[in-house]
Amino acid sequence: MKRIAIFASGSGSNAEKICEHFAGRTDVAVSLILTNNPQAGVIIRAMKYQVPVVVFNKKLFAETGKILEILQNERIDLIVLAGFMMLVPAELVRSYPDKMINIHPALLPKYGGKGMYGDFVHEAVVQAGETESGITIHYVNEHYDEGAVIFQASCEVLPTDTPADVATKIHVLEHQHYPRIVDELISGQL
Repeated sequence: MKRIAIFASGSGSNAEKICEHFAGRTDVAVSLILTNNPQAGVIIRAMKYQVPVVVFNKKLFAETGKILEILQNERIDLIVLAGFMMLVPAELVRSYPDKMINIHPALLPKYGGKGMYGDFVHEAVVQAGETESGITIHYVNEHYDEGAVIFQASCEVLPTDTPADVATKIHVLEHQHYPRIVDELISGQL
């Protein structure tokens, strides 16, 4: 069985969609959810699917060894970042080459990099007068949002759209595509 670990810092809607996608499967399972936020909504969502949760702090994550040990002990095949707000240490990235992915709420390379997440991205898109936005699923490297692109999907941004309107459109794309791309990657179809 292939095993997935999800890193998340917030509400966990993408993590839940991925758990839902693989629920009942015998070939792939979400085996672990890791978070740096002890108040994260993803913890409640993980409980719904009986997925164990590991909560860690910045110091433990920076030292990497313990997190890497946990991932190796769980025999994790693919790491999925789903609203995870910390830069992944280089040692951890090197330990999972092309086995760690992220989703970004914009069409990279636009609106990526440090500080560009969530509502900050949608506000920048609206302020710039963009006519489209979207999602980018990419491999993780040592830099924010610079890994090789795996998949992109776009949506129209209307002149009347607010950042909240754009966020709603982006969430639809995330929930529609992220579980499928994770499945295709872990099943060897991509």
